[in-house]
Amino acid sequence: MTFTEWFIFFFVIQVIHGLGTWKLYIKAGRQAWEAFVPVYNAVVLMKIINRPWWWTILLFVPIVNLIMFPVVWVETARSFGKNTTTDTVLALITFGLYNYYLNYVADVTHVKDRSLHPKSAAGDWISSILFAIVAATIVHTYFIQPFTIPTSSLEKTLLVGDFLFVSKFHYGARLPMTTVAAPMVHDTIPLLNVKSYLSKPELPYMRLPGFQKIKRNDIVVFNWPVDTMLDMRHTDKFYYKPIDKKTNYVKRSVGLPGDTLSIKDGYVYINGKQNVLNDRARIQFSYNVTFKGQISSNAQVYEILKRFDMTDGLGYDQEMETWIIPAATEEAVARAKNHPNIASIEIRKDSLDHRDSGIFPMNPAYNWNNDYFGPLYIPEKGKTITLTAENLPLYKRVISVYEGRDLSVNGNQISIDGQITNQYTFTKDYYWMMGDNRHNSQDSRVWGFVPFDHVVGKPVLVWMSWDGKSPRWERFFTTVGGNGKLVSYFIPFLVLLGIIFGFNTWRKRKANK
Repeated sequence: MTFTEWFIFFFVIQVIHGLGTWKLYIKAGRQAWEAFVPVYNAVVLMKIINRPWWWTILLFVPIVNLIMFPVVWVETARSFGKNTTTDTVLALITFGLYNYYLNYVADVTHVKDRSLHPKSAAGDWISSILFAIVAATIVHTYFIQPFTIPTSSLEKTLLVGDFLFVSKFHYGARLPMTTVAAPMVHDTIPLLNVKSYLSKPELPYMRLPGFQKIKRNDIVVFNWPVDTMLDMRHTDKFYYKPIDKKTNYVKRSVGLPGDTLSIKDGYVYINGKQNVLNDRARIQFSYNVTFKGQISSNAQVYEILKRFDMTDGLGYDQEMETWIIPAATEEAVARAKNHPNIASIEIRKDSLDHRDSGIFPMNPAYNWNNDYFGPLYIPEKGKTITLTAENLPLYKRVISVYEGRDLSVNGNQISIDGQITNQYTFTKDYYWMMGDNRHNSQDSRVWGFVPFDHVVGKPVLVWMSWDGKSPRWERFFTTVGGNGKLVSYFIPFLVLLGIIFGFNTWRKRKANK
């Protein structure tokens, strides 16, 4: 829906509300016209139902308002003496239209200063749960979102089984585009395995201001731009997915808007200079490995590799008839070469000018692969490039899909929105996201640029880590990124938690004396 369509929709809702409540406003000692004034009518309604004015804000927060509207419908009925279970059910199943009955048919009186305390333990419990969900949804949607590392593309910085807190306010929180969705879940409801949202109606993309921009080599959580699956397991057909419901990915932003990126011998170069990562990052490549001596089992092989922090297991190349270490750092390989059961370890790298058909832009004119790629200009908002038949494959998806322009080609003639042109000015910033596991990572080398509107947030804290069998205590409450030795703040956190708990216990005992 466009902004105009949403304005019309919003206006219609105000009219429906006004027509269904104006007599109730009068019975509560207000003026009829107050029921029709957008936003103000909600503030007045909060006074009528004896609720705080800031509930009005929650009515306009996407997703949260799905919880708040039913609450307000029920509270309105109760403010006019309709407290039975039947009244509550009618308010809910009619989606608030029960107010029309109260407004035009029922003989009701406004109950001023009614008690807001639930009349039963069950009511008190439901009220507490409801507002806990509201608070958690606000935090999850606009401030901090939990995220789990599912793949090894960023080992050894982030490990499979790391549980992260992702800040949404660093780069600015996006407002949800899906207005009807289950709170605090992504694209699928757990256990039920069904979609967690309705694709329509859909809000236009909007974002709150952030306090920093994405820096080079920041680790970033973003929505997979080419996701058209129902979820990560179902690919039976094409599925349209709103931006905020596309699968979450986490990679490193090695290329920023306006950069020219290339890859030489597996290493990233930005504007002609080799990209230097912080000292916590560990670039990994794949290696051919040959064993020697007495090897009694696969378990022995895995134990050898684990000793050198090679945790991606072992593969086998049928064509070359060789064992493969999917990912290892250069430092680990140098140490492993001295092991008595390892005969040789040789890096697996592609050759210059060899075309990998699965590498962006998947066009025969570009002989690019994982290890030799580019040069490639990364689009920057407001910058203009010259379009040619040769470079169009690089930017075709950006122009037609991410920026929504009507692009067509007739021979060497390029038309955008029906106008023949050889230039294009980008309207968004784009990023190049890559994993540190350079030979075992699906990243921008496969599907290209990531628009800023797909950015979710910045991982800031590993709050828990699990290796599949046991906790990695040394990674609990550690920061993401940065330089220097990894430091766990788990013990200080527990001490602080103990102090707070002890203080609250002391204060309650003192109050009861």
